[in-house]
Amino acid sequence: MSQARFPLGSQDGQLALPGVVTEPAAEWVWTEETGEEADVADFVHATVMKTEVIEALAPRAGVFVDVTVGGGGHTEAILEADPNARVVALDRDSIALEASRARLARFGNRVTFVKTPFGHVLKALQGLGITTVTGLCADLGVSSPQLDDADRGMSFRREGPIDMRMDASEGETAIELIARLSDDQLADALYHYGEERRSRRIARSIKRALADNQLETTLDLRRAIVRAVGPVRVGGVDPATRTFQALRIAVNRELEELESLLAALPSIIEPGGVAAIISFHSLEDRLVKRAFHDRAVWQVLTKKPLVAGDEEGAANPRSRSAKLRSARRRGGSTILPPGNSLPPPSGDVSLPPPSMEIDDEGGDP
Repeated sequence: MSQARFPLGSQDGQLALPGVVTEPAAEWVWTEETGEEADVADFVHATVMKTEVIEALAPRAGVFVDVTVGGGGHTEAILEADPNARVVALDRDSIALEASRARLARFGNRVTFVKTPFGHVLKALQGLGITTVTGLCADLGVSSPQLDDADRGMSFRREGPIDMRMDASEGETAIELIARLSDDQLADALYHYGEERRSRRIARSIKRALADNQLETTLDLRRAIVRAVGPVRVGGVDPATRTFQALRIAVNRELEELESLLAALPSIIEPGGVAAIISFHSLEDRLVKRAFHDRAVWQVLTKKPLVAGDEEGAANPRSRSAKLRSARRRGGSTILPPGNSLPPPSGDVSLPPPSMEIDDEGGDP
């Protein structure tokens, strides 16, 4: 992982007194709601806002790309909506790819799987000889099976290693990141990626626990956070929520991946095509909103982000954090991000058979 970019000036509030909330409720943050228990072994995951995504994409004959295939729900809905639609399905998680491969096997060569972070979408499509796609969907953040798998270390509700990688085969773990960063760098990461206002105190407590050999598991990490700020839930949010979110985002370079995806969109969505992106916290949503604000390139389809309906929220509490923005690519020539070029058009696209998995082990985008 390259050196993270953090803003200066992280702020701490006053020391919280027991039973007293000293800061306003969180604006918007991922919460580990109970109610949906994922089947980790089978990577069973409730598809978030499936109907709204399909309405935005309006599947038809053409090639679509699902850059976060996960359990395969959105891809399945696209393929079911039109028999002439095909999908390139991306994910960095090998377990998710195997689960979606099994779920989508009945569609044969209408779907192609690529193991890669979603920020590498331009490179993945180029490798398949695809110049543009009819539509793209992205379901950002962590999936329920990833969160519920204690071995991944993404949840403060389950004891496991302090790992947090979406691709467990490579990259720096969260505990390695904590050990590498200084107190100030760790505090800046918590502030920047988790919008944690008490980042200084939390960072010091985490580093102290590490030095005292008291930081072995995710529950140890939560204890270090609680020692710094107390157990009081602020705005209904557990005190460990923002720190866990920040570490996960930093470990997986999630915002950098999103920036790369958004930069590539104008070059890969054909005129009239649609991009539909679901985000789960305000850091992601602000980036998506800013990208779609370019009215020379995009016709915004959602003036305000759509949210999950009451019925879906009741059935899947984690969907309550979801916000969907979509936009249609305006007509005109393809716009390339700096430093990229697309291969010349090659006529009809012939996707590789479903048994083929392209493993992109390239460097950072």
